[in-house]
Amino acid sequence: MTGDVKPWGIFATFALGAVALLAGQLSGIAALSGLYGLDLGQVPNVSRDGGAIVLFIFVSAPLQVGLLIVAAAYKGDAAAYLGYKWPRLSEVVFSVAALVAVLVVGDTVSWLAGRDIVDRFQSDIYQAAKSANLLLLLLVAITVFIPITEESLFRGFLFRGWLRTPNHAWPVIAITAGLFAVIHVQYDWFLMCQVFAFGVLFGWIRWATGSTILTMLLHGLVNLEGVIETVLSASG
Repeated sequence: MTGDVKPWGIFATFALGAVALLAGQLSGIAALSGLYGLDLGQVPNVSRDGGAIVLFIFVSAPLQVGLLIVAAAYKGDAAAYLGYKWPRLSEVVFSVAALVAVLVVGDTVSWLAGRDIVDRFQSDIYQAAKSANLLLLLLVAITVFIPITEESLFRGFLFRGWLRTPNHAWPVIAITAGLFAVIHVQYDWFLMCQVFAFGVLFGWIRWATGSTILTMLLHGLVNLEGVIETVLSASG
């Protein structure tokens, strides 16, 4: 579903989305530099500092979403453009069931491949936030801020800008899922493939229901499941 709002051009959509993403990331880096004295080369190590992680997400996410809303509003109804539409209950039930199936398959494949279900990056940020007594804020950042930010970009702004006809649906779903996977540079290729699979599911649901709010919910549930697995792993 695309709605009645005329989108930005294909290349303009990519450029504006990239600007919003970059501006958000740079604002987070600036905040880390100002409060922690970190330079650009030290940013990859923020997973070892709970306060730095939370600060980065809480600063970068609102700016990125705000810029996307401004760009969408220039074309008319920003909510319609970004898919900020409440889903029906039946859509929620079906989508959550589909998500559970993908999660089970993903964890099963990881187990069969002899891999730990919990990634080192997940363990690092959990331990860092726990040491800083910021677990609640980290939970909010991971299950609320990140899903809203990433879904607004990939299944919201980019999806709407690139989906011109129903025939474009699957190519757009695949491309946005690919970009979604690529930005998760903290993971190896195996986990990036899992992120891609989630991106395909989210894109299909966005297309079928017209609701990015629903994909935000699903994204939040995926991240919550990861948090729960991390806690259980650390306690075991």
